Amino acid sequence: PARPPPALVQPRDYHGMHRLSVVVTLVVLAGGVGFAVQALTERDAEVMGEKLQAIVDRSVLEPGDRTPLVTSFTERQVNAYLRFVAGPTLPVGLLDPTIAIGDNGKVSGRARVDLDAIRKSKPRSALDPMAYLSGTVEVAVAGVLESSRGQGKVTLGSATVGGVSVPKSLVQEMVSYFTRTPENPQGVDLDRPFDLPARIQQVRTRAGHATIVQ
Repeated sequence: PARPPPALVQPRDYHGMHRLSVVVTLVVLAGGVGFAVQALTERDAEVMGEKLQAIVDRSVLEPGDRTPLVTSFTERQVNAYLRFVAGPTLPVGLLDPTIAIGDNGKVSGRARVDLDAIRKSKPRSALDPMAYLSGTVEVAVAGVLESSRGQGKVTLGSATVGGVSVPKSLVQEMVSYFTRTPENPQGVDLDRPFDLPARIQQVRTRAGHATIVQ
């Protein structure tokens, strides 16, 4: 029988790691970065969980107690973690996210999104395009993630919902919904830098790999 996913302690910044994954999944899809077929394993998920836990543990230390930490991982480890572990902690309405990591901040992301959950999250006027969308569809977006000094910024390229191109305003609606927190009820604004979670300073990427500097 399959082993249960690793039990992870969840300090105050732990969900921030999931929110970072959500942001990457929804808003960074770079043309030319493809999705390879991967044989994901629970061991890959465990390795990724251990790395995330080390990042979280370090984030709660006082500045004088922290030493520089550089953590590298593969896209296969990330996708295994998303499949076997992260699901229950992802926001309601975000399903089966997958990423592919490219060079220089290019990261592809796709997921199935419950548009009804977003549509019903607030009152809608007849002029709001979100008022006419429903069902669970695949979402893919295109852009580049830049980060430095504890902040990230996404430059959005194109976006599709169910294979149909959509404007940036609709992507912003989804990103705001999935990244909102009690501290930031409006969620991430694509036009502004956002704070990286867990005191992460920078995220670097190369094909199939990412490195977090904390």
